[in-house]
Formats: sequence, C-alpha cells, structure tokens
Amino acid sequence: MSKYLLEIGTEELPHKFITTGQTQLKSAFEKLLNESHIGFETIKTYGTPRRLTVIIEGLAEKQPDTTKTIKGPIAKIAFDNEGKLTPAGIGFAKKNGITESDLYKEDDYVWAKIEKKGQPTKEILKENIPSIVLKIQGPHFMRWADLDVKFQRPIRWIVSLFDDEEIKIKIADIESNKYSRGHRFKTDKVEIKDVNTYESALYNANVIADFDKRKELIIKTAKDAAAKINAQVVLEDELVNEVTNLTEWPVPVVCGFDENYLNIPEKVTVTVMATHQRYFPLYKDGKLLNSFITMTNYIGDNFENIKAGNERVVKARLDDAVFFFNEDTKKPFENYVEDLKGVTFQKGMGSMYDKTHRIIELSKYISNQLNISSETIERTALLCKADLVTSLVFEFTELQGFIGADYAMNAAESPKVCQGIKEHYYPLSADSELAETIEGQVVGLADKIDTICAVFAAGKKPTGSADPLGVRRATLGIIKTIIQKNLKINVAELIKKTVSMLPTKVEDSQKLFDEVSLFFEQRLSIYYNEKYSHDLVEAAVQKDVLADLNDFAQRLNILSELKSEPVFNSVYEAANRISKIAKSTTQLPEYTLFNTPYEKKLMDISKAIDSDKLEYKELFKKLSEIVPVINEFFDNVLVMDKNEEIKNNRLKLLGTIKQKFDKIADFTKITLQ
Repeated sequence: MSKYLLEIGTEELPHKFITTGQTQLKSAFEKLLNESHIGFETIKTYGTPRRLTVIIEGLAEKQPDTTKTIKGPIAKIAFDNEGKLTPAGIGFAKKNGITESDLYKEDDYVWAKIEKKGQPTKEILKENIPSIVLKIQGPHFMRWADLDVKFQRPIRWIVSLFDDEEIKIKIADIESNKYSRGHRFKTDKVEIKDVNTYESALYNANVIADFDKRKELIIKTAKDAAAKINAQVVLEDELVNEVTNLTEWPVPVVCGFDENYLNIPEKVTVTVMATHQRYFPLYKDGKLLNSFITMTNYIGDNFENIKAGNERVVKARLDDAVFFFNEDTKKPFENYVEDLKGVTFQKGMGSMYDKTHRIIELSKYISNQLNISSETIERTALLCKADLVTSLVFEFTELQGFIGADYAMNAAESPKVCQGIKEHYYPLSADSELAETIEGQVVGLADKIDTICAVFAAGKKPTGSADPLGVRRATLGIIKTIIQKNLKINVAELIKKTVSMLPTKVEDSQKLFDEVSLFFEQRLSIYYNEKYSHDLVEAAVQKDVLADLNDFAQRLNILSELKSEPVFNSVYEAANRISKIAKSTTQLPEYTLFNTPYEKKLMDISKAIDSDKLEYKELFKKLSEIVPVINEFFDNVLVMDKNEEIKNNRLKLLGTIKQKFDKIADFTKITLQ
C-alpha cells in the first residue's frame, strides 16, 4: 500500500477559509477514490496560513480489474439470417467498445462480457487533482496575473508525491515538484523526499503543519508564559482556533498596558484584546490584569519590537474605548431611548424606538401569562436597546447588551434591570448560555418574537444559508428558554399577539401566523432530533404543540423511556389498531346501543381512565392494562356493523380511547425496530 501527498502552497490564507478548505479537500478526495473504486485507509488534511495539504495513507496502486455482463438486443434483431451482425448488433458492439468475437447468445438475446483493466492510481490522481483544487468554494475568491482560474489566494507552489515519486500536475501556471516552503522568514526551499518525511521536513523549517499540534503548543506555551508572572490565561476555544490558523510557528509574548485602562468596563477591555487584536487576556485571582499574551508567528530571539508594537496598538484601541465611554456617560442612560427614533429596525417595521415599545407591550403580555410582577421587566424592556445609539457600541457592535448593562449600572438602575439588559440577547449562539433572570428571559422572548414575526411579515423568512437577523437562532433561543427555564407560555398565542402589533398592514394575518407557527414546529423538531429519534419527535409534535412546549418536552422524554419497555409493543399495536378506523373524540357513546358484553366491558374499563388527571407514565400504565380488553373487543366485535347507528356508536367508543392514547403521542408516527 502507498501514500500520496498533495500540498497547495499559497499566499497568506484567511484563517476562516483554512478549516473549510481542508474539509472540502478531504470530502473531494474521498468521493474521487470511492467512485473510482480505489482502496485507501485514511485521508488526513493539514492547513497553515500558507498551505493546504492532503495525505492519503493505505492507498491502492491501481483500480481493480472489472468484468461486467451487458444485455443487448434480441438475437434475431442483432444478427441476420446468415448469422451476420445487423446495424443494431454493430451499434451495440461499438457502443460498448467491443468486437463481434466478444458477443454471445443466451436466452434469445445478445450479450457482451466486458473486461476492463483498472487504471493506475497515479493516472487517476493526475487527471482529477487540478479540478478538485479549483472546485473548492469560499467567499472572496480572487484571480491573479492574467489567469482565468480563481482561488482564495494566489497559488505559489505545489508538491505532489506518490510515496517518493513525483506525480506531475499543473494548476493555474504552477507545475508541481518536490519543494515546499518553510516559515515565511526563511527563503530556502524545503525538499520533501517522500510522504513520510513531510511533517519533519517542515518542522525543521519552522512550520508545524498539523493544526492539532499547533493548537496544543499554543495552549501549553500560553499557560507556561502566564504562570511565569503568576497569572492565569483565559483560552476561549474559538479564539485559540483562530490564532492556530494564523500561525505556523507560534511563540507567546507577554505584553502590558497602563492599569488605568482597567477603569473602563472589563468586557470592553477584553473585547479590544481578544476580538479585535486576538490577544489572550490574563487574570489573577479572577481579576483582569493589565497584561496579555500575543501569539507571534516568529522565529528569533528579539521580541522587543514585537512587544512594543502590540502595546502601541492596544493602547490606541483602549484610548478610543476610554474616549467613547467618557462621552457616552455624560448624559443619563435613559435619554438614549429617544435617540432610537433615528435608527431603522427594518424597512416597513418602524424604528428601534418603535420596536422598543412593542417589546414593552409584549413583555407585559408575557408577564401576565406567567402571572408575575412586571415592574423591573418593563424597565428592562425600555432600556434594552438604548446602548445601540452609544458611541462605544457603534465602535464595538459585539458589545451590545453588555455596554447597556454597564451604563445602566452606572446610572444606578436596579441590578435586576442591568442583568436583564445584558441577558435579553441570550443565547448568543446555539450552544451558549441562557438568561438566568426573569427580566432577561421575558424581554429576550419579546425581542426575539417581534424580530421573527417582522422578518416573516416582510417576506424575508430564512431560505438555505440566508437567515435575516438570525431568525433561526432567535427561534431556537425562544424554544430553549421556555423549555429549560420551565416557563408556562403559550407560544401560539404569543405569535398571534405579536402579529397583531406589527406596524405594517398584514394582508393575511392568519397566513402569517401559520407560517411562523410552522417554522417554530420545524425548529422544535430539528432541535430535538439531535437527541431523540425522528419518529418519536414527530409522534410528540401534536397539533397544539406550541401551546405548551414544556408538555411536549416532558412527553417526548417519557416516550423515549417507555419505548424501551417490553409492554410498549403491545400498546403501540393497540393504539395503531384503533387509529386505523377511528378518529379521536371526547364524545361518549350511548351505553344502550351496546349489544355485546365486549363493548360494555371496554367502555367500563376505559371510562375509569381519567386522562386529564393522570401523569403520562401512569396514563401509559393504565392504557397498557386495558390492551387485552381492546384486543378481545377486536377479536369478537365487528366495528363496521350494517346498522349505521351501532357502527357509529362503536367508532365513538374507540374514538374516546384513541383520545387517551393521543394525550401521550401519535403512535402511528412511531417506528418499531
């Protein structure tokens, strides 16, 4: 078995593209090899700021030889009376690249056995690699020189090796060879003698090709550097990944800034360092220090210029932050609410000032549903968007909410209000934390539902990768907040209320309500399909599921537990047996119309089950106990009696029992293993 190496050397790649480029390369090579029936063991990709690399191990040297039998036309059509090929027979042979001697007759048809020799793997790679590389997708691709090809950055070198032998390929105007490039500060070419020496050859040239190894080194050296000054470094995974893709030879440098800058909100200082400059902030005993670590892509011993340069940059950014902070706090925070009149929410949906007042009204509505006091909630709703017109948030947009909380605290607002302002944006991503305060929860729900309905009303609902104003995340945020915080909120009624408050005239409010409701149900299913099987989720998503999301979550969890119990199959079969002929109903049958003991027995035993008062597990247990009686009924009673009155009465009986099963789930949607 062999190994193959492809390295595409480029000018500095954007850090976000490196990982996606690796993923696309791996997927494309897997597809090529599988479709070509070429065996391989593993495909590993590497990425640095100046290269994308693929190494395939356990690679077969050629395709297997294949033999296939093809059925042709009827024999008497393929051959004439003299046994010679007709035009139809000649066409069949020509189409399949064979001669008359390769044809034979069987079962009155002409057949051909075609043997195909497998191509060498080297040839297949040589033919397909240029198109694989040039089909990689990404934003902001560019052309260079006078070439027609596009790539994320200009390609400068290519290494293509099959074990220790070159496979010559050409992409754009670059021909492959055995020479890579080391660190950007080094000018010597790096000879790759064979695939096995690739990593070590680059390492000797101050390039760590493996992302995981670079990341591990960054984490270790950053912690070691922090420990030397008796500090702790905060290593957010997203930032570490970004820095890993910005360096080929990471080396930490500890820098500092004037401690007076710590007087501005900590979130601002950390954002300047981490988000804008990609520095790692340092702490001691949980308190932010006026020091940070920058991870350099550097070989050498003189770090003074690097340190001085980074300290100048962070000082300038922090000076801006201090200036904006001082300017913003010159007037009362509440006064910024009026300035929201000058900020458009979205076309046709009024200003952010208008949205703020819708949030206030929706927050009151939700508070009434929850039967809680709304004083601090209304105050949170009033101030939640005020920081959008401050200079600091205008400069650092990712700080919205956080700055509002700090400015509210500076204005002596209630701690609950301050926390609610910050938390109403939560969750900030699919996996991030939810609001802990009721203020943050309620105002956050009001803000999100208003945005969702406004986007749908404007005809801009999410399609494909397009998601105006993060509607998918907002919907998931509402679902998770209600369920995980156990809030008794009727989402269907909340949607109706929100639609009625939109500033634009909605031609068909029922259609808009249906669209938003369906979207919620779809996101609910998608979210829970990650944890539960698709059939169970569909079984639990009932017509009025949005009325009580907590009830849905409870039923789904219980349903998952019950499915593993031995008795589940018999309950499932009984429920489905009933569902095939009866509709769910609460209308009781007429006892006087029963003319068999089996009907009366089933009626009496099922009537004793009060599905409105029983917990779901207890309801399931009770229903499982009457399964033998249900089966006895079906074995001895013809439901579709000739007498219409008796038939309908029996259907009512089954309908009342179906209604009890439906309280738990729609069992017809469940698939048994």
